[in-house]
This record gives sequence, structure tokens and C-alpha cells, in this order.
Amino acid sequence: MTESSTVVAQMRQLIQILAKHNHAYYVMDQPSIEDSEYDQLFHQLKALEQQYPEYVQADTPTNRVGGKALSKFASVTHAVPMLSLGNVFNQEELFAFARRIEERLPNQKIQYDVELKFDGLAISLWYEHGVLVRGVTRGDGETGEDITHNVKTIRNLPKVLSSAHAQVPALLEVRGEVLIPKAGFEKLNAENEAKGEKTFANPRNAAAGSLRQLDPNIAASRPLAFYAYGIAQCEPHHGQTTMYASLEWLTQFGFTIGESHFICDSIQDVQKAYEQINQQRADLSVEIDGLVIKVDDLKQQRQLGFLSREPRWATAYKFPAVAALTTVENIDWQVGRTGTLTPVARLNPVAVGGVTVSNVTLHNIGEIHRLDVRIGDTVSVYRSGDVIPKVEKVWPEFRPDDAVEVHLPGKCPVCDSPVVMPEGEALARCSGELYCAAQRIETIRHFVSRKAMDIEGLGDRWVESLLHLDLLKNVADIYCLHEHREQLLTIDKMGEKSVQNLFDAIENSKKTTLASFIYALGIRGVGETTARMLANTFQTFEALQNADIDALKKTPDVGDITAEWIIDFFQAPHNLEVVNRLLEAGIHWDAPVAPTRQPLNGESWVVTGTLSSMGRDEATQMLQALGARVSGSVSSKTKCVVAGEKAGSKLDKAEKLGVPVLNEEQFIALMKEHGQLPA
Repeated sequence: MTESSTVVAQMRQLIQILAKHNHAYYVMDQPSIEDSEYDQLFHQLKALEQQYPEYVQADTPTNRVGGKALSKFASVTHAVPMLSLGNVFNQEELFAFARRIEERLPNQKIQYDVELKFDGLAISLWYEHGVLVRGVTRGDGETGEDITHNVKTIRNLPKVLSSAHAQVPALLEVRGEVLIPKAGFEKLNAENEAKGEKTFANPRNAAAGSLRQLDPNIAASRPLAFYAYGIAQCEPHHGQTTMYASLEWLTQFGFTIGESHFICDSIQDVQKAYEQINQQRADLSVEIDGLVIKVDDLKQQRQLGFLSREPRWATAYKFPAVAALTTVENIDWQVGRTGTLTPVARLNPVAVGGVTVSNVTLHNIGEIHRLDVRIGDTVSVYRSGDVIPKVEKVWPEFRPDDAVEVHLPGKCPVCDSPVVMPEGEALARCSGELYCAAQRIETIRHFVSRKAMDIEGLGDRWVESLLHLDLLKNVADIYCLHEHREQLLTIDKMGEKSVQNLFDAIENSKKTTLASFIYALGIRGVGETTARMLANTFQTFEALQNADIDALKKTPDVGDITAEWIIDFFQAPHNLEVVNRLLEAGIHWDAPVAPTRQPLNGESWVVTGTLSSMGRDEATQMLQALGARVSGSVSSKTKCVVAGEKAGSKLDKAEKLGVPVLNEEQFIALMKEHGQLPA
């Protein structure tokens, strides 16, 4: 393909995309992309046209404004075209705008009129001898739509002009923006939601849709407001010499202008004003997406003149984009501390919401499939305020032929253990819980906890130091620490006594119970109660290791997904390697005792509130010793609730469901009856 055909193809593609979104925005009032995304596409086209002016297409939107007028309204040709504005997005571009003005107005003092850039629908209003006779949309800049019947319903708009301080002109054409202030928008959506009607995505959609209703009663029911930003015609002339003064002159006739409006003596002061308003925008009564910067002197405006679609003397200074386009350079898989695999898109760095974004999480493989995102794709990255950046959209129009589909890896990128994702689950994870370096800290922390192997003294500070010395690759290395006494003594604030106490705690932990050992392994879905049930059911660790999924599912408290997780754990060779090292280190427990029928076997109990004579953990252990399963929530399957002081919602639910309730005194009596407390 020749250079000319490649450039033309790129231009045609951008023109078609922009035309589609222009139609959605200007004609249908249903924007399909963020303004910042549109701006990026527009500037891509403009840059191409500046580089290759000989290939500029006749239908380029860089020479036009807006969209065609809808046929359901009468068309009106603007006596003075309603041009659009150019954009700047940062201080460098703002200063370049100022330099161009200074070059055309050498040795002249230049002041800037700074106004809020409203996010609404631009319209033009005609007054003849002070009476509102016509309201027209911007349309394509040359021709708009007659929406007079709806404009007359706008409450803050003067229908007849009068002033005690100024003469009413014979002809006045005022330009401005129609929008719905934030408070009115929230109220409108709340009312619509209460009535079961459609709510609006944003104030601009609501305002634009209201103005294009054929029934003016609908527009009248909406909290529309008009904000003036300029005078297109005035006969006789209003006599004002600056933009600032002309807008203030309009307020004498009852027109509303932006709540922040001021003069800046230099472009540096404009930058300061921009930063100030950007900080305050959340407190404004209306939605804005930037500031409009105008040369204040009207004579200087006439000297500067116009380009094909925009004035040279004004520009829109947009706030940092909430969305931007960039390309996906690669997609990596990160392994979290609990083994969850998360895909992360590596992006061509792009500025979004005031920060440079180069990495974005894609959450899970399901999100990748939903977006159909591939390596090489062009994507929209969205960020609002302090929200974490996310990929909002993929642009298949820009997909290269060599784009690479993304699949879930079969093996963990950290430890090479199998990656598993049970049916019905959204998250994939590494099955090498005991071995995987990414899960090391979380695995060790759980393994040494009181309800697991109960290794007192091996807290986070010790663990971090041992990891730093590369002495803990997995939990089995805990039982080899005695071989590294001299290295341990080099750790800050770890003297001979501390090290010996740690060795003693490790040695004491070797005598445990089968339930505690199962729990310590950190198998996904196997909590303390489930570990106890597995120990009671299988009696030996070997039997549990060799159990099939059907046998596991027959265990109380083990469902389909937990059974799959247990199978996955014991099928991962790296896990078995660590387990074998633990057993070889001397971890043991008493031989199983033939099970006897326990009085509360399989019953679901709940302990809630504060018990004065014991902690809830102690009460839980006594119930488990009698065969009960202790749950954290009340349901129709709950056998009994033990309620202490301030039992709260769980007690309320038990009473509602008719579940038996024991107070502390009754519970103590029951425990004495079954030998858990002395009689």
C-alpha cells in the first residue's frame, strides 16, 4: 500500500468514526463516547491533515460544526454562524494560544475574559423590541432547529426584556447554553426513579432531550436553565467595548451568566484561575468541563478574526480528561497474596484525569472476554477523580491484523503450579498455595496462627526478616530454621533468648491435631470448622489426600466448590512436596479414636452477643467438641442460637424464623450436662 493510500485510509476511518459520534451527540442527544475521547480522535485527524494537507478530504469534520438539523423541527439559517471553539488541554498549549494572539497583536495590552465552560446545549435567542421571538439550536453552525416553543418554558430566561438602567435594543441575539443544574438533575432523576421511569445518564443528555421534545409541556416539567455567554447581534449597538462588560450588560435585562466570571491580566493568571476552578468545580451549581478563555477587548477580537470553524480570539481550556485512547502493549498475569491471578494491561502511557496511566487491571479472564480486549488493541481508559483507572471500551475499528487474543495461562507465572478456575467461579488462581512465592507471606502468616500450628513469636516482623535473609521459601522451611542459628542472631533486636524461644515454639508446634494441621495448610474454602469435619470424617491424613470428590462432598460443611478446591490442592505436585517435608520434619498427632455419636452431631448453631462468663471462641469450641457446626449467620437450618448481651439482628432473625434461643445461663447448663463444664 502506498503512502498516499495509507494516509487517505486513516483519514477516511477517522472521518467515519467522528461522523457517527457527531450524529449521536448533536442530532440524537445520546453521546456514545466521552468528550475527551472525541477530542483525541478529532486531533488525530487534524494532525494528519496538517502533516498531509494535499490529502485532506472534502467532508472532513475539522471544517464543520455539529450535526444536521432534525427534520421534525423547522430549519433556521443563522444570520451569524454559531462556530465551535478550539481546545487546549494543558499549560503548554494555553501559552501557545496566547503567543499566537500576541504575534497578531504586537505591542498591545491583552486581557482575558475567563468564563465557565458549561456542559449543555448551545442555543441562540432572538429578541425583537425586547420580546423573545425565536430560539434556535446550534445545528451544524450554519443551520439550526427552531425550538422556540420549548425555549419559552425555561424559567430563568427573560421572555420580555426590561431594564431601569439600559435601553432595550430593537434587535438582540444572545448566545448561551441550556443545561440542568446539579440540584435539579438529582431531583429529576429521583422523581423519575420513584415513578418507575427512565433516569438520565447526565445533565447534558437530560437538557438536550428536553429541548427536542415536540410537546412543550415535557420541557416545562424539566428544571432547565439558560446561561448567556455572548452577543451575536445588537441593534443599536450596546455600547460595550469588552466581552466582560457585554456579559454584565446582559445581566441588567435578567440574563443569567456563569457564577464564576473574571478578568485576567496575563495568561499566567489564566492558568492560576484554571487551577483554582478545577479545585472548586465540585462545589459549583452546574456541571462544567473546563473554562472558556477569550480576548476581552471586542476590537481586538475583530482584529484577530476567525478560522474556518472557530475564532482565533477564544479557546476552551478543558479539564484533565476522564477518558483517553491508548494502545495495549501487553497483558501480564499477576499473582496475589491469596493466589488469585489478575490480568494487567500494559499500556502505551497516556494522561487520564491528571495522571499518567501505563498499567490497568483487567480484573479476571471473564472481563477480558467481555471486552474482547487483545494485545495491540486501541482502548479507552477511564478515570474520574481518585477512581482507579479502568479499560472502559475496546475500539475494534483500530484493531491491527496481528492483534493477539488473550487466554488464561495453564500454569502459574510465578511457581509453575497448575492454574485452576472451578466452574461458576470468576477468579482463576494458582493451586500451589504452600509453594508459590507470591502467596508466601499470607501462607506463612496463616500457618503459624493460633488456630493453626500455633507457633508463638513468629510474627510479621520475624517473617519479614527471615524472608529478607531468604530463609523462608515456604512453610516447611520453618522447621529447618534451627540450622541457621548464627544468621538469626544477626537480625536486629533478636538475641540468643529470642532465637531460642522461637526454636522452642517451633518444636512444640510439631505435636498438634489432624484438624489443626489440615486448617494450617490453608486450603481454599477450608476454615476451622470444615477442617474439623474433614478430620472427623477421614480420620487420617492419608485418607483425606486420597479421597475422591464424591467422598469429600459427603463431608458435612463441604460443598461442590470446596471439594474441587481440596482436590486441586492435593493434585499440585509442589503442594505435596511441601506437605511431605512437613511430615518428615516431625509434625504428628494422636492416632484416631473410634468415633462415637456426639450429642450435637451435624447440627448448625450460632453464637451471638457478649457472654459474661466466657468468650465466644470458647463457646464455639465447646459446641464443636459436641459435634455441632458453628455458623456466623442465622437461617431456617439453624438448630439453635446462643444469645448473650446485645445480640442484635441475629437474635431478631432467629425469633422471626422460630429458631430456638438459649441465653447464657441455659447454655452453661447444657454444657455442664454434656461434660464441657464442671457440674
